[in-house]
Amino acid sequence: MNSHLFLGSFFVYILAMIGFGWWVSRNDRGTGDDFLLGGRSVPLFLTVGTTVATMVGTGSSMGAVGFGYSSGWGGALYGIGGSIGVLLLALCFSGIRRLRFMTMSEELSFYVGANRIVRNVVALLIYIACIGWLGAHILGGGLYLAWMADIPAWQAKIIVALGFGVYCVIGGYMAVVWTDTVQAIVLFIGFFLMAGVAVVEVGGFEAMTAALDDSATSFLAIDKIGLLPAISLSTVIAVGVLATPSFRQRIYSGASVGSVRRSFLITGVLYMAFSIVPAIIGMATHALNPDLENSNFAFPYLATEVLPVGLGLLLLVAGLSATMSSASSDAIAGVTTLIRDVYVLVKGRAPSARHVVLFSRVGLVVTIGLALSFALSSDNVISYITRMVSTVLAGMFVCGMLGRFWPRYNWQGAIASLVVASATSLAIIANADWSAYWGNPSIPAVLLAALAGVAVSLATPASRRSEAEALQVISEERERMEAVPEVPLGNTKAVDA
Repeated sequence: MNSHLFLGSFFVYILAMIGFGWWVSRNDRGTGDDFLLGGRSVPLFLTVGTTVATMVGTGSSMGAVGFGYSSGWGGALYGIGGSIGVLLLALCFSGIRRLRFMTMSEELSFYVGANRIVRNVVALLIYIACIGWLGAHILGGGLYLAWMADIPAWQAKIIVALGFGVYCVIGGYMAVVWTDTVQAIVLFIGFFLMAGVAVVEVGGFEAMTAALDDSATSFLAIDKIGLLPAISLSTVIAVGVLATPSFRQRIYSGASVGSVRRSFLITGVLYMAFSIVPAIIGMATHALNPDLENSNFAFPYLATEVLPVGLGLLLLVAGLSATMSSASSDAIAGVTTLIRDVYVLVKGRAPSARHVVLFSRVGLVVTIGLALSFALSSDNVISYITRMVSTVLAGMFVCGMLGRFWPRYNWQGAIASLVVASATSLAIIANADWSAYWGNPSIPAVLLAALAGVAVSLATPASRRSEAEALQVISEERERMEAVPEVPLGNTKAVDA
């Protein structure tokens, strides 16, 4: 495929997304709630669209397809883990929508009596995680674009960062969810078309599987990658969904508890069905060319070297859409934490309502700039994602689960969970034998963090604040940023309809 043709088509697509993002957000009232959370009134179909687009991101377009290229049906493990994660979000956390949290830092501190130490530690971890996710998306999209457009990698990374950064800065959260929804449609059409055409090109399903090792065509390629590493891979993706701030933001911004729950259930089912598609694309590419130097380029190779030009262009744009939709969501989640939590940590109070949108736009530029700096100095996408989830997000996952369902959990236990999860992950990463045994550190990090959280909570005094008091502390602090209506309190640990 002509690289100039692709690059021109991509620029037209980017300009269309920027224009569309401006158009759908042009009537926002200019409040912080509008810019950062879409006025907390995002309807079901937009929540489904933005969640699907966020899930089908760099991991699916490059990671899962590349893993399918090298490990056959193992490529479906990404989708299985992701669908389990979003279904658990629906069942366990959709009920927190009624409490009107703005960030995951607020939520996790609420579970332990609105403790300031937990709030600050989690805020810093979340902001670091968002920069990390964002950098991984820029890195993945940049490598992808450089390979297809035949331009230097650093130029491609800057183009990708500007591509989603402009409509984020202009339109805020509503621009993100609308463009995500459009991109989700492009993604699903593109990926399913690619899988179907690829199987036909290789000579049928039997010819595709015959070109692979028997171990790669076993159930989820367990014979090839091992049972425990396979479970670890799905676990790390599920934990990532349950602890990634951008997914929580879908809860905080939804129109109602019921809308959020239904949208996540729909997304989980859709993503479970989608899970085999990247694996099929990867296996078909392996059958057509088993000698690719980098399995991450299986997706663009198939689109550029095998498919007709028109279909190839659609699919290549779909692949970059996956990267940009995920990146835009993480950028908004990161700046929300920056303005709501990190700002308070530094200044001692929340910003006034009239400054929130301006500060948010400046924060987006800073956050995307930091992530771009990381992406310009790195070239490994997938290993970074799995290690970052285990090191940074495993502890937050444990804090969320124990805090939501175990009233005795306290701030000391939360800090213990965060510290032990990170220490466990780093220890396993540093030991090659342990890494080979587990596949990635997610399972031991979660288990040991949970044990530490329970043990330390039982050994230290229970929180003195009731749920109502904790929520009042959080809400009063946020009133400088927005007018918060009275929230009826009940048994907030339960998952209500």
